[in-house]
Amino acid sequence: MGIHPGPTHPAMTSTVEHTGPVTVRALRLLEAFTPDKPELSLSDLARRAGLPVSTTHRLAADLLDWGALERDDRGRYHIGLRLWEIASLAPRGLVLRELALPVMEDLAQITHENVQLGVRDGHELVFVERIRSKDSVPLLTRVGGRFALPATGLGLALLAYAPVTVQEEICALPLERFTEHTITDPAHLRRVLAEIRRTGIAVSDRQISLDTLSVAAPVFDKTNTVRAAISVVVDARTARPRTLTPLLQAAALSIGRALSPTPRPIHPRTERISPDPTGPGNTDAFG
Repeated sequence: MGIHPGPTHPAMTSTVEHTGPVTVRALRLLEAFTPDKPELSLSDLARRAGLPVSTTHRLAADLLDWGALERDDRGRYHIGLRLWEIASLAPRGLVLRELALPVMEDLAQITHENVQLGVRDGHELVFVERIRSKDSVPLLTRVGGRFALPATGLGLALLAYAPVTVQEEICALPLERFTEHTITDPAHLRRVLAEIRRTGIAVSDRQISLDTLSVAAPVFDKTNTVRAAISVVVDARTARPRTLTPLLQAAALSIGRALSPTPRPIHPRTERISPDPTGPGNTDAFG
């Protein structure tokens, strides 16, 4: 099945006076595509975007011409390669991923567990990269996927260092329950965030599923701003989070060094790091 992108032009064809509304409608078309709906017919695209078919046809033609959409031999639309090229320039996406991936691979090799990297986008966690271990628990996440911040280790690590206004906005919202262990009480969430700021580590214990536990550390840049978080996801039944703490914080520090020439000093509790997560002195569990 062939893919036929249209010719590339420097800008989509729309009049200047209607740039705002046209841009929003075009973005609604792109937003209609999801992991479970990666290809759409014109009628499906119009329905999912909430636009008339005639409007959808005109906007889709412009997006095809620019390269944001492609159309296959059956007439079904897909996200275009040029859109991926533009998205790859996002510093919190591929740039961050490329800098963090060697560190993530080392961490996965040492722990033989799942390793994930994420960033905060508003009230949500976005997964930037993951490395799955065949010896660990299955992952329910995907690269580019979104999830609630309070229920995950990555999300907790990011939320703990988010602006207070963001923390309070999330605490004011209904907190979705996934298991009996999910944090749904705002006062409890505030206490957990304070503890993360004190220790420099986040633990999400069976909040998403009863068989998983995640341990995460924030990644600071040279301005002491959290740019991302890295986590290890393990089997909750055999988890020993304390053994992962120094490894995660060392990994976060390494990524921070890659992001900027002057990294944040490593947490005092993790100055001495054993390459073996089951090494002496690292056998206590908490969580």
